[in-house]
Amino acid sequence: MSVQYTEKNGDARKALTERMLQGDMTVSNKEVAAAYEIDPYFDVNDIPLDSIDPSHPALFQHDTLWDHFARLRREDPVHYHEESITGPYWSVTKYQDIMYVDKHHELFSSQQRLGGIALGGIARDDDDDFALPMFIQEDPPKHDAQRKVVTPMFVPKQLAELEPLIRERASSILDNLPRNEEFNWVNHVSKELTGQMLATLFDVPQEDRMKLVGWSDTIQNINDPEVFETPEQGFQELFECLAYFTEYYEARKQEPPKFDLISMLAHDESTNNMTPQELLGNIVLLIVGGNDTTRNSISGGVLALNKNPDQYEKLLQNPGLIPKMVPEIIRWQTPLAHMARTALADTELGGKQIKKGDRVAMWYISGNRDEDYIDQADKFIIDRPNPRTHTAFGYGVHRCVGNRLAEMQLRVMWEEIQNRFPRVEVTNDPVLLGSSFVHGIRDLPVTLRD
Repeated sequence: MSVQYTEKNGDARKALTERMLQGDMTVSNKEVAAAYEIDPYFDVNDIPLDSIDPSHPALFQHDTLWDHFARLRREDPVHYHEESITGPYWSVTKYQDIMYVDKHHELFSSQQRLGGIALGGIARDDDDDFALPMFIQEDPPKHDAQRKVVTPMFVPKQLAELEPLIRERASSILDNLPRNEEFNWVNHVSKELTGQMLATLFDVPQEDRMKLVGWSDTIQNINDPEVFETPEQGFQELFECLAYFTEYYEARKQEPPKFDLISMLAHDESTNNMTPQELLGNIVLLIVGGNDTTRNSISGGVLALNKNPDQYEKLLQNPGLIPKMVPEIIRWQTPLAHMARTALADTELGGKQIKKGDRVAMWYISGNRDEDYIDQADKFIIDRPNPRTHTAFGYGVHRCVGNRLAEMQLRVMWEEIQNRFPRVEVTNDPVLLGSSFVHGIRDLPVTLRD
């Protein structure tokens, strides 16, 4: 890739952006990739500040995003991007500014669907066929009412009852891994545990678990030209997801209430009469929320420990550090890189004037590297004094409802890893996801030595 930030594609690029923002689902992903092509290894310090756009997927795919966020935190923590793949928006990159936006839902609304800057942002406002309303993109009181429906699944009592099952499954997965040969940790471990738990939470057959993982992957890849020619092709797969869950949703309405996510949605007055789009949106939200955070943190922890052998040795010497290591892994990986909001009124943030209707991206992945708030933020330290000081789960009314379940799955997995293997060794380069929303790992080649 040779196109640099300072090179503009003029009227053609603007016309393409306008088509996307007007909901034209026939825009080719290859058209977008070509129009907004950049050199991901270009030195960010050599370009004008107003040309920086950290949302480009290539920066995440090549792991070259860090200097972009470091410069924004240093020189312009609340930064306006006039031109990007998803249209104009503000980048918020400092920890306390991110917390301010997340905590003030009365100023910054979740009700936006333009562009691709948030979960569900792949939908277009003026194309009802591709709109995916979901409770994470609602404001109170509707958000609170719908979120409350699924919250009982994630209370401490329920998590305690789930832990033996998670341990049993983690043990089985680990016991069946190959020894002394390279394999993909993502497919064999990370996807397996999260897929099995998703099937349990929805109470669908275990043999369908990879369908759930596949639909989560569709959300990740819907704008990837190597996977789908157009976003519309990706939505065809999501319509299969809708058909699958509609059958369960309608059947559960006719059955006595049970303790699974579909039954909860089917029996609560806030969610028992959802439109097809709203049902799909909330199912997708629960699938991605239950899959991506845990899955990419399981993989990210293995990668982080291998890149920081002193910390791996610390873990081997003291497995009792696992409960502290888990939130550090989540901070370090930040599996959901950002969330988006829309300003409800003219307001000020970080000395900048945000206008009503402006889109704002809270870069959790940048807040988690903010040295002004987190000591030695650029270091992976598994025995931090306050390991839960991170932005990865968000704040306020939208704080991740399943955060304790994610932490428990990671803790149990690492306890069982330490009971079995002297070390999980990364033996080849990882393949990273080209997405500025899900900070993910496609492939992680590892070898378990006897």
